[in-house]
Amino acid sequence: MFLTDIHTHTFFSPDGRASLSEMLWAAEALHISHLGICEHFDYDFLSPAHYAAGGGPFPTTDPAAYFSAARKLQGERGESPPLLLAGAEFGYSPDPIVQARLKALSEAYSPDFTVNSVHIIDGADVFFADYFHGKSKAEAYRKYLLRLRESLDAPYPYDIVGHIGYPVRGAPYPDRGMHYEEFSTLFDDILKTIIERGKILEINGSADGTGSPHLPTYDVIARYHALGGRFVSFGSDAHEPSRLLAGREAAVSTLKAIGFSFLTLPMRGEYVHIPL
Repeated sequence: MFLTDIHTHTFFSPDGRASLSEMLWAAEALHISHLGICEHFDYDFLSPAHYAAGGGPFPTTDPAAYFSAARKLQGERGESPPLLLAGAEFGYSPDPIVQARLKALSEAYSPDFTVNSVHIIDGADVFFADYFHGKSKAEAYRKYLLRLRESLDAPYPYDIVGHIGYPVRGAPYPDRGMHYEEFSTLFDDILKTIIERGKILEINGSADGTGSPHLPTYDVIARYHALGGRFVSFGSDAHEPSRLLAGREAAVSTLKAIGFSFLTLPMRGEYVHIPL
């Protein structure tokens, strides 16, 4: 069995808590075959406190430093497991300046894979309380899903659609679930577009306290499969070694129960299928 985890972060991301080497050593100890690092590139992100104080953009990954270090490690390790994939997580924004910057970064550094994610709406990270203030659950989640659908039309290349349902992690509602039946029309549009464009649906293991062992929820993944979707990846969203593979067992159990037979790895322009 191949153990893969292709959504992880290191010190190169502002919220990472370990070095590249530390993540690799931990992955080796866990017998992970493929480790994907996808550092944050959120060019429109402003921390609430920083913004209130009149500060500039929140720190993001230094692409030159990150890709230089990652490529050096790749050269040293060769094909030794865990195989290191130097990827990127692009924080989608409708701002054409941000989009152009992400496109230029992709052209300059050629990430081994790219996760396209929605984190920020109207200047607020949808994980934190500021985003939900004055919004009903239906309003907050619908706005997120509309932005997610918009992100699928991004002008830069990407492989994976990241952590659908991200706002549930910090939502203040009694039932935090982002259920398919509540937003079925929007979900169908999103899932059909992912399938039509040959993108990969990420099963993200960072869902502690949300009422689901992973994001998106079972019903959304099942609908994706029913519509013909077969490309899925697993990522723990680990920001430190202790979180590597977090949620993988539950994710694999869900995928097998629904009828999936493999995970898909985006590797330098090609998709490789790994049996579950």
